[in-house]
Amino acid sequence: MNSKNNLFIQRQTRLASALANSKFTALALNPGPSLIYLTGLHFHLMERPVVAIFTPGSPPTLIIPELEAAKVSGLPYPLNVFTYGEDPEKWLETFDQAAKTTGTAGKTVGIEPTRLRLLEFRFLKMAAGNARFQSAETILSELRIRKDESEIAALRQAAVIAQRALQATLPLIKPGLTERQIASMLTIQLYQQGSDPEFSFTPIVSSGPNSANPHAVPSDRELKAGDLLVIDWGAMAQGYTSDITRTFAIGEVDEEFSRIAKIVEESNTAARKIVRHGIKAEEIDQAARRVIEEAGYGAYFIHRTGHGLGMEGHESPYIRAGNQLILEPGMVFTIEPGIYLPGRGGVRIEDDIVVKAGGSESLTDLPRQLITLP
Repeated sequence: MNSKNNLFIQRQTRLASALANSKFTALALNPGPSLIYLTGLHFHLMERPVVAIFTPGSPPTLIIPELEAAKVSGLPYPLNVFTYGEDPEKWLETFDQAAKTTGTAGKTVGIEPTRLRLLEFRFLKMAAGNARFQSAETILSELRIRKDESEIAALRQAAVIAQRALQATLPLIKPGLTERQIASMLTIQLYQQGSDPEFSFTPIVSSGPNSANPHAVPSDRELKAGDLLVIDWGAMAQGYTSDITRTFAIGEVDEEFSRIAKIVEESNTAARKIVRHGIKAEEIDQAARRVIEEAGYGAYFIHRTGHGLGMEGHESPYIRAGNQLILEPGMVFTIEPGIYLPGRGGVRIEDDIVVKAGGSESLTDLPRQLITLP
């Protein structure tokens, strides 16, 4: 049995221990990152329901359509598999069988509120009688929040791929191109540099007034001299994501734009410098926000300082005010302060950071200052 197979068994064992020490009898998961994390199994969300049920002391139970059965042959760990055919009238029978095997009827079952669809929920609810379904986000976050060395290596690779893709795209950027065209060129480069085919998010390319919207969607607006250009992008490597933002000047820009770019760069640096084992997540947000507030632009920093990275683009830990979480080695997150001047333009600088025992490591190292593109 290779180390990767051992890894899934170790993760399932950790989950079983967490469930045994909680109010939950079982955990029910849709296809998605948590299921992949625990089993290595990839399924598409489709019109046919797919559910995995984990109970302490028993092998995982999987409910899948017959056409997916080949995916679960030869697994290195035990698995109870229940398959169903194409007749939807008979699907509930399969869920009933799985519910009896897992003993979930009348029990408390953990779910992921942001993942479990109504389709699967209705079958689970009908099959499990008067079971209570409650959020198990805390348990899943605790399982996934500290990355091991193989996960950090994948995150590092995702950052390298993303940075190479941008470096290959920048020489092609010029006034007259639309945001959508730049985003498409960057997407092609992400694939050419080796990204997994599915991204955790599509590139954000925003220019001029659009750059004042942190989550702008690339439009047909043409790049013009004097614009700020914000590019927020990431690659996927071995199922793990990067998330980077850099801001550029198209020719000579307004003096205030240059000033806020310098302030955001200083904010990013201040936050990165204090990252270490033992501090609270909110302290990083405070460090970044203090620089911007003291410069008089606090009202224009309109989002948290960062979010966790892993198999998802947004996961724990969240770098925000009020988050008392103590940072530990292996936690990975973004630091992305920004200043957004409504109707005019904005600046954001985002890096991917790993907490280490003696400090931190930035997985991203592209220049952070405002760079002028010809």
